[in-house]
Amino acid sequence: MINKIGKITVYVKDQEVAKDFWINKVGFVLKMEQPMGPDFSWIEVGPSEDEFTTLVLYSKEAMEQHEPSKVAHPSILFSTTEIESAYKKMKQNGVKVGEMLRMPFGTMFSFQDQEGNEYLLREDK
Repeated sequence: MINKIGKITVYVKDQEVAKDFWINKVGFVLKMEQPMGPDFSWIEVGPSEDEFTTLVLYSKEAMEQHEPSKVAHPSILFSTTEIESAYKKMKQNGVKVGEMLRMPFGTMFSFQDQEGNEYLLREDK
């Protein structure tokens, strides 16, 4: 039935600041941007042009007006094959990162976006 995760919506206060964070600090690419009225846009970013799954950077204010219970921040775990270089690059880009955790089930670290939401990045080998 379901064979892929298509999109994950992250509700943000300022879409332009969020877009800048994901593109210029984390290294994602802009996959789509389309106006949705005078005050906000549909913005999708992803790890690469080829990646199917994207983050939708959706206006928190717009969703709060429509359906307030939906704006809780999701738990998102990203994957990489180069954990050390990703950690170093994020730190160089000014991203707030947590301690590198080396667990029996994998190496990972947390990082925060421009609004203080926390994510995990885990190495997949």
